[in-house]
Amino acid sequence: MANAARVSPLHDNRLPNNRKRIRMHLIRDRFLLLSLIAGLLAGLPYLAGFPGAFVFDDFPNIVNNQAIQMTQLDAGSLAKAVLSPQPSGSLRALPTLTFAVDYWRGGGADPATFKATNVLLHCLTTLAMAWLFRSLLLLAGVPAGKARWLAPLLALAWALHPLQVSSVLYVVQRIQTLATLFVVLALLAYLQGRVAQIEGRSGRTGMLMAMLSWALAMGCKEDAILLPAYTLALELTLLGFRAADIRTGRLLRKGYPTASVMGAAAYLLLVLPHFWQWEAYPNRDFSTLERLLTQARVLCMYLWQIVLPLPSHMPFYYDWLQPSRSLLQPWTTLSSMLLLAGMLALALHQRLRQPLLALGILWFLSAHFVASNVIGLELAFEHRNHFALAGGVLATGSLLAQAARRLQPSRNMQIAITVLVLSALAGTTLIRAGSWHDRLSLANTVTRYAPLSARAWVQLCAGEYETGGGAVKHNPRIDAAIEACTKGTSAVPASLNNAALLVVLKTLKGNVSGSDWDLFQQRLETVHMSLDNCRAPQILSYNHRQGVAVDKRRLLQALETMARRCDQKPFEAASIGYFVMNDLAEPDAAMPYFLRAIGSAPPNDPFPVQLAQELRQKNRPDLAKRIEQLAASRRSSAMTSRAPQR
Repeated sequence: MANAARVSPLHDNRLPNNRKRIRMHLIRDRFLLLSLIAGLLAGLPYLAGFPGAFVFDDFPNIVNNQAIQMTQLDAGSLAKAVLSPQPSGSLRALPTLTFAVDYWRGGGADPATFKATNVLLHCLTTLAMAWLFRSLLLLAGVPAGKARWLAPLLALAWALHPLQVSSVLYVVQRIQTLATLFVVLALLAYLQGRVAQIEGRSGRTGMLMAMLSWALAMGCKEDAILLPAYTLALELTLLGFRAADIRTGRLLRKGYPTASVMGAAAYLLLVLPHFWQWEAYPNRDFSTLERLLTQARVLCMYLWQIVLPLPSHMPFYYDWLQPSRSLLQPWTTLSSMLLLAGMLALALHQRLRQPLLALGILWFLSAHFVASNVIGLELAFEHRNHFALAGGVLATGSLLAQAARRLQPSRNMQIAITVLVLSALAGTTLIRAGSWHDRLSLANTVTRYAPLSARAWVQLCAGEYETGGGAVKHNPRIDAAIEACTKGTSAVPASLNNAALLVVLKTLKGNVSGSDWDLFQQRLETVHMSLDNCRAPQILSYNHRQGVAVDKRRLLQALETMARRCDQKPFEAASIGYFVMNDLAEPDAAMPYFLRAIGSAPPNDPFPVQLAQELRQKNRPDLAKRIEQLAASRRSSAMTSRAPQR
């Protein structure tokens, strides 16, 4: 990959037109073949993760999501899937549509069917990535013959990197991978449009295709809004805001700074005040400032995973990661910030001399601008690097190219090193994908690499439990499940899920003790109530429904404590109320949950009327009257507030 001093014209005029045209056709045909081969090879290591299992956020978004459970392929079913509210967000219609089609294809929530679609999308993105890399290499002055094989190799390095395993085999992250596909297509179209403008043509088709692809990407995931940041990086490094038409060039040179100022103003005046939390975010144990400090360490962790991609560096779950409390707590916070600032300074300084190195750094940093900012998301997830890894591959490839120019290795040595690197990436990905072939294998791997991850221990414990048949008498794996939950309860005292599941398992076995319940209740009263911890009592209620004779009194106490310590949405409060009323047969104990749900719901919500009818059917007209009175009071207050003031 050459520096700016070697930038070539967009067309090589040294060859006669006919010979040049024939040669370019041959290069293009060979590149198409090589890129297709790269796309096919990209999916092979991930087949080791089949049939696999659904994990973590797959359950609310796919397994338990009735909106995507399509049993027949018709327009009405497709529209229902797209238009129904989704747990992952309302702007993710395209991935939701593909989930519904996969549910129909597999005759239900079949993990292998969903994963096959993910792998296919990964292959298609690799193909598109090869064409994108080829365009970048040509703009950087790399000869067409060399770019023909170098671009597919870079795309293959991106596709075979083990950091991609959780993006591809973690089914719900199709939200991310499908967005990346359209972002890559948008960038490719943008480059075609801009090259046309530099050559004196309008470039209108490329720009329209870029806008269409961007709209499709936005229909997959919100962080696709970063496309203008990626195109700005292209202008700063390879395109230089150039255009044959003076007005187009002036528009580019003025438009990007103006858009940047407007974006910065929107961020400072709208986004920052809306999301900033001086205290901890709801259900998080860190504030906005602490999150921003922590993200410096997280980004450096991602860089370490990219440069040294060992499976032990990628545990999938990162709930063990502790937030930074100050610049020096831990000390790596400040050093990480300095490293990232140095990378940014290097990119800006070398953007003309080493454009691909600079572009790679800018793309990596830009790709994390949303997920590593003020929104109260979890601290780290591997799939956030799905597009960012393209920047890592570009920057690393540029550095390796510089080293090759200095060391001048033989052609055979270069081939051997390339084969070795790609083989190492593919082998590591194969090993890591193999751990995804079933739930227990993944859980055992994650607990080994992240022994302080509460989610990993819960997954191992629940995996053993369900492998043995779940809530059945004489479950053959009950002892293994109890051992895993005991280890998880001890290893992560700030977590409730392991302790809750331990109570369930011991109840099923028949040796639950008061101390087991006391430990769970004591933690429920004292630990920080994260999103995971707020769901812990539901483990008890779910297994009670499955037939496990969970102690009713202690279960009611746990649910009451959870309601007091966690922020509950109306639907959640109502669901608990129905469980207490119907499954535990305690209508009086259910009333606080129903009253909380009605107090938070819209005044004209039909829920109170339905609930009152159900209470009368249970011969509790007194409770029905309380519900009707509260609903009437809510409607009256709403009408009073809407009345015009004199």
